[in-house]
Amino acid sequence: MDFEQADAINQAIRLLSLRHRARAAALLAPLGLYPGQEALLLELARTGPMIQAQLSEALGCEPPSVTLMTRKLEASGHIRREPAPSDKRASIVELTDSGKALADKIKPLWCALAEETVSGLPAQTVAELPGILNALTGNVDTRRTRHPHGR
Repeated sequence: MDFEQADAINQAIRLLSLRHRARAAALLAPLGLYPGQEALLLELARTGPMIQAQLSEALGCEPPSVTLMTRKLEASGHIRREPAPSDKRASIVELTDSGKALADKIKPLWCALAEETVSGLPAQTVAELPGILNALTGNVDTRRTRHPHGR
């Protein structure tokens, strides 16, 4: 791949990431949330209670980031953390009734953001997009074993 193509790809991904996050922030602000917190709430709504380390893995976030988010969401009454019965060093995180209600408010915003993001794209492209984006994410996942030049 030549530099011009690489630059075009990298710039497009960078700009999409920045603008998507900014748009998400604008949609979440009226709910008193910051980007990232919605993903945590939606993950718990999807899966139910889970150990904080598992939540970190599911979100693809570093544990200190999840710890900070859980502290803020716990202080606002949207989640609760309790020691895991099997390991007192681990915390189980679960939604409160307030958190469940908030997750329900996030869902239509999330749908609107996705629709806004893919506006004008053919339905076939929209259907293929999650697979493509997940493949791109996997390609740059720092937790994977790296091979020089992708080989």
